[in-house]
Formats: sequence, structure tokens, C-alpha cells
Amino acid sequence: MPKKTKVQKDIPIVAEEETIYQARINGKLQESPVRPRLIDLFAGAGGMTLGFTRFTGHPFEPVWSNDFNEYAVKTYNANFGNHCHIGDIVDILQNPTTNIPSADVVIGGPPCQGFSLLNKFRDGDPRKQLWRPFMKIVELSGASIFVMENVPQLLGSFEHGEIVELAHTLGFKVRSAKLCAADYGVPQVRWRAFIIGCKFTDPSLVFPPKKTNFKPSNGYKPAFADEFDAYISKPTPWRTVGDAIQNLPAPEGTEIRNVTPPLDLHFGRAPTEKSIERYKAIPEEGMNRFDLQRRAPHLTPDCWIRKTSGGTDLFGRLWWNRPSVTIRTEFFKPEKGRYLHPVQNRPITHREAARLQSFPDDFRFTGTKTEVAKQIGNAVPPLLAARIADCVYSLILSKGANECRMSLVKKKEAGLCPEYQEAIQSLR
Repeated sequence: MPKKTKVQKDIPIVAEEETIYQARINGKLQESPVRPRLIDLFAGAGGMTLGFTRFTGHPFEPVWSNDFNEYAVKTYNANFGNHCHIGDIVDILQNPTTNIPSADVVIGGPPCQGFSLLNKFRDGDPRKQLWRPFMKIVELSGASIFVMENVPQLLGSFEHGEIVELAHTLGFKVRSAKLCAADYGVPQVRWRAFIIGCKFTDPSLVFPPKKTNFKPSNGYKPAFADEFDAYISKPTPWRTVGDAIQNLPAPEGTEIRNVTPPLDLHFGRAPTEKSIERYKAIPEEGMNRFDLQRRAPHLTPDCWIRKTSGGTDLFGRLWWNRPSVTIRTEFFKPEKGRYLHPVQNRPITHREAARLQSFPDDFRFTGTKTEVAKQIGNAVPPLLAARIADCVYSLILSKGANECRMSLVKKKEAGLCPEYQEAIQSLR
């Protein structure tokens, strides 16, 4: 007759989510034997996959991926294995030979230009409907959780309502939130929308994740004060541009180099003499095109002089002691945003942009320098993705542990299956 033991209570998944992160930063988290299967759609270089695998102590197992860009696919496969498939996701789904593997979680960011405020023709843009094949693969894979990422403008849109309605039809409970990457350890103020669906419990139990970093001028509130102002027990200040790139030497050359990272992507441009004069005319951190016009009107393009409002980040310098602005695909062009180095007379390099996106130096990018810039700018910051992964893992762990417990109860036993005992104990 089995020895009677005290029956454990349900796993407190909200507490587990914080414990996962705290255990990792304290160096106490061991690799878990529980490895959920992961599909990443519209994956790009794999920023989300990186967050769900390498940046967690509970790595998910990527089993299938897709992107339309051949260079992004090569980058993904160089880092995660040859399971990223190139092509239009609609065509792939219509191909009778396509085999979508089973998965526990589907993640991805359907192209966001259809919702972007930068897209003047966004009404009726077909890219606003690419969430439909995303949800089809969620259905085909049998996943019980999905994570969809997009620009903040998605939330509250007509398409957002359609996504939630379809998810409910498929049996998912849904939670949506707008998150700032700087609140989760990324040295960049980048706002993104996330929609999480879960079939077996309410994802709002763990999502949005508690913030790990705070804006120094605002301080932080105690955890559990408000769900969007909830922090882990010992948050740290926002990471800054200086934290990310200040230890890099001056860049060399104008092309990707076959040298050891981080210097392989740490190259410059060949600006004109007039461009260099413009850089020198705004030497202080935080200056921008309006300072250029005030200090050197003869160097200011006529189109900027005629445009008297908006665009305060254009031709701007970054600050050492603040996070960067949003890194986009043309970060190497200072006329596109606040992309000038804080003190050097040049725009930031590819390596600096990658660090500001929280990519580790040994992540392998492939393709031309223009294609690599697209991969960097389009990526979900891996550190932000990792905090989402913590939420997802908490959901999966609680489900597995509770199912395991119910199975043992039927056998008149108590406790947890060994794999979940080990996984949960590794988080303590």
C-alpha cells in the first residue's frame, strides 16, 4: 500500500513566473527536463526563438519555423538548426505536401506594416490579414498556447477583435497588453503589443509579466500594486546606451568583416564631407535637426527647414545614460531617426544596434549588411521575448503538474511526477 503523504496544493503559477526570473538572475536555475515544443512564424532572424531558448533556464525546443526572407531564414537556421522554411506562409499552407508538426506553443509576429503609423496606405493593407494563417498553424499544430506580437496599433483595431473572436472559437482564453522593452532589461524604449492565448487556463494569471527594470526618474511601485505597474521584488534601473555599447572601440572599415565578434559587425559608413560637418555641428547628447538648424542653418536641408514641427528624433544624438530610441531597419541612416552615436561623429554600427536590441555578440547574422540591418531592426528583442517565455513556461508547468497530480490521485498516490518535481524544485 503506498505511503500516505501530504497532498500538494495547486501550483501558484503567478509566483512561479517571478521565481523563474529571480532564480535565473541569481544563477540558481538549472536546465529543466520539461521542454515544450515551439513553432515560430514570421520568425525573421529568430529574436523570439532566442528569447524562448537561450535566454531562459527552461529552454523550449524549436521544431518548425517560417519566414519569407531567404537571408533571415539562413540566419535562423545558422543559430537554431535547419527547420526554418522559406516561403509565403499562405502558399506553404496550400501545398498538400506541407506537414506542420505538433507543438505546445506557437509564437510569431505577422508583418506589422499594415498597422504601422508609418504606412500611409494601411487601410485595406493585405498584410493586416496575415494573422489568419498564423492561427491556422496554431490549429494544425495542436498548440495549447500562442503568442502573437505586433505594433501597439494592433490593440483596439478591428483586426484585434477578429483575432480574439477566432481564438475564442478555437477554445482559447486571451489576454493582450502593450509592453515596453526597456521595462524588461532591453536598453531600448521599444513598445510592442502581445496577444497570448491559452486553452487550459486564463493567461492573465501570469501575463503581463512583472517588470524587471524601472525608469529611474519614475521609481517603481511595490509588486501587486497594479498589473501594469507590477515589478519583481528587486527591479533594477533601465539599462542604457552606455551599458550596451560604451566598451566598444571605434569602428573600422565600411563592410562586414571576417573577424571575431563583436568587431565583425562593428563597421562604419563613408559619409560625405557635408554629413561630417552636420555631425560636428550638433556635438552634444540629445541634439537633433532643430539644433542643427539653429546652430548651422547653412548645413540644414531645405526640407527640414520647411518642416517646422514633428520629427524631433531626426538627425538626433543618443544619450549615454538613457535607453536608445526604437531601433528600426535603417538605423545606420541618421536622417531616419535618433541614430547618431552619443559622442562620436557617426551613426551607430550594426553591432551597436544589435546590442541595443539585446542580441548577444555570438549570435550569427548572415547576408549583406543591408539584409543584416533588416534582421536586426525587425527583430523582437530577445530579452523581452524571454520574459514572455517565463509566462508561457509557468502556464505549461502548472498544467503538467496538475495533470500529473490528478493522475496520481486516481492511483491513490500523492505528490508529483518526477519530471515536474525536478522542474519545480529547480525554481526554488
